[in-house]
Amino acid sequence: MSFGTIQRILGLLLMVASLTMLPPLVLALWLKDGSATAFLTAFGSVLITGILFWLPVRNRRRRELRVRDGFVVVSLFWVVLALVGSLPFSLADHPHMSFTDALFESMSGLTTTGATVITGIDRLPRSILFYRQELQWLGGMGIIVLAVAVLPMLGIGGMQLYRAETPGPMKDTKLTPRITETAKALWYIYLTLTVSCALAYWVVGMDVFDAIGHSFSTVAIGGFSTHDLSIGYFQSTAIETVAIVFMLLAGINFSLHFVAWRSLDPLAYFRDSEFRAYMAVLGLAAVITVSYLYLSGTFERFGDALHHGIFQVVSIGTTTGFTTAEYFHWPGFLPVMLLFTSFIGGCAGSTGGGMKVIRFLLLFKQGMREISRLVHPNAQIPVKVGNKAMSERVVEAVWGFFATYISCFTLMMLALLATGLDQITAFSAVAACLNNLGPGLGEVGFHYSDINDTAKWVLTTAMLLGRLEIFTLLVLLSPAFWRR
Repeated sequence: MSFGTIQRILGLLLMVASLTMLPPLVLALWLKDGSATAFLTAFGSVLITGILFWLPVRNRRRRELRVRDGFVVVSLFWVVLALVGSLPFSLADHPHMSFTDALFESMSGLTTTGATVITGIDRLPRSILFYRQELQWLGGMGIIVLAVAVLPMLGIGGMQLYRAETPGPMKDTKLTPRITETAKALWYIYLTLTVSCALAYWVVGMDVFDAIGHSFSTVAIGGFSTHDLSIGYFQSTAIETVAIVFMLLAGINFSLHFVAWRSLDPLAYFRDSEFRAYMAVLGLAAVITVSYLYLSGTFERFGDALHHGIFQVVSIGTTTGFTTAEYFHWPGFLPVMLLFTSFIGGCAGSTGGGMKVIRFLLLFKQGMREISRLVHPNAQIPVKVGNKAMSERVVEAVWGFFATYISCFTLMMLALLATGLDQITAFSAVAACLNNLGPGLGEVGFHYSDINDTAKWVLTTAMLLGRLEIFTLLVLLSPAFWRR
């Protein structure tokens, strides 16, 4: 383990992270909303800490950053970044939050979960509101990818950080020969979607502040809003339509965006198996939801059932977490069904959470193969995605991920039950946080402020596990990882 290299990179990344305090600091000074001191203190503290980490090892000979080092840097930095991100919430006069609540809110923002412990969001200083949205935007693509793109001083080994940040079946796919160029390509797409989304929101009626803030959380598939009522505050079908379009786009593999946009071939999307499965899952869920809402009389007008149903399906299915209605009060099986769609989540390589569509597609195909093997025991039946046969190693890894995911879910749900939460609240809270969704059912339908601190710590861990897709964090607990 190259601890000197890890320390140098961590110091550099902390210095970069300190810069995220500057935009809300400028806004606080301009609006004189009373939060400037909190942001200035946080900026100075993080910058000085980064310098202190970096200075002792700045002249140390650079060594190859191995895969193990990459996992340590990514996991350590996400924990440190969440701690850093909590500073303004703790230091500000409004809201003045406990350490547990501040860390929960910070982790929720950076992991694009969207679960909040803050009530009275409409009354918050605008600099704090902007900061919450900014946290989600930075976490959406991953600040590690940003650092790899803009910090060539990280030297060789950028791919190790990239792989640790984006684990999964397709993690070895590179869009360009150089990792820095790959990261830049992803960020250009991310920026383009963000700017386009902000302009679209502004055109259909949001003011500039709300348009920028909601574009950050929409493209990041985060779910934080500048209002207590989320997107429902605006009561605008046009705004909801814009949100649906960009939530769908953000849930698609960014590598697929790159290929389709570079070749100017929109049909490239439909040739991708994961994209077709993604649209099929959301389409089926939308048909069921809209039909049930209308037939059950939840909405008297079909138009209301249509737009509320589709919005909630896309928002929850992509793990964004915006709401226009209290879906957790909808009748029958709908709230639980919608929550289950978040387990599938977005496509691999997107800003969405959940287990990812590609993994469920592989699990489904593997299940169908096992049925075929019962009929033809000696047949050699490959598992294919598109026209490409997946190696047995990939299929085994997906099954391992699925088993670990469910195990973590079960253990954390039992932990919440042990703290005194009811079954619906415990189940939905873990699902919402592990899938990086946000709103749950029961006591966590509106917000998470009423649950106990122990439960908040469990859910904070769930957010981090979900954002780093389980293995990036759990691998650090393996004794084999630390052996020379």
